[in-house]
Amino acid sequence: MKLYDTPLAPNPRRVRWFMAEKGITDIEIVQLNLIQGDHKTDDYLGRAGLPNVPALEMDDGTTITESVAICRYLESLYPEPNLFGRDPKETAIIEMWTRRGEMLVATPMMLGVRHTHPAMAVLETQNPTIAEYNKAAAIRAMKVLDRQLADNEWLAAGRLTIADIVAFIGIDFGRLIKLRPPEELTHVGRWHAAMSARPAAKAAM
Repeated sequence: MKLYDTPLAPNPRRVRWFMAEKGITDIEIVQLNLIQGDHKTDDYLGRAGLPNVPALEMDDGTTITESVAICRYLESLYPEPNLFGRDPKETAIIEMWTRRGEMLVATPMMLGVRHTHPAMAVLETQNPTIAEYNKAAAIRAMKVLDRQLADNEWLAAGRLTIADIVAFIGIDFGRLIKLRPPEELTHVGRWHAAMSARPAAKAAM
């Protein structure tokens, strides 16, 4: 298999982190330069169908995009440690917090960065109003995570799961524009520090 990857972007980083947590080392990594438009070439579009990164090319040539879909496929091949749920209830709770982490926090944070950071102007027609709206939305949503983390070490299932990876990487992307979780969100702060200390955090950079 081949993973089409790029540094810094949060969605590919999710897959790298997921692979690091599971100790997956037998997938070839193909680096793409988004600034140079590697993801828009006819060859890549012929494989992935969209100019999106990451993409996982299976041994039979089937290629899938979308980071969580890739991680779910890898979970089926490398089931331990379990990161998606061991039973229907656990799976549903993890899915719920993964969706919340992505829709409420990660997506607005990504839009905030893309519409703010000067280097992103190559990829985005930047709009300061969109940037400020989404940065504020991401900060507000972190309060939801803070309430959940007040009585829980991790977001779901009592252990690190894909939900933590998605939410953390979304928040951490804000460092590119020096946007950090507010200090008063102490539970998010504790969790953020625990995530940052994991070996996978360095492996996924």
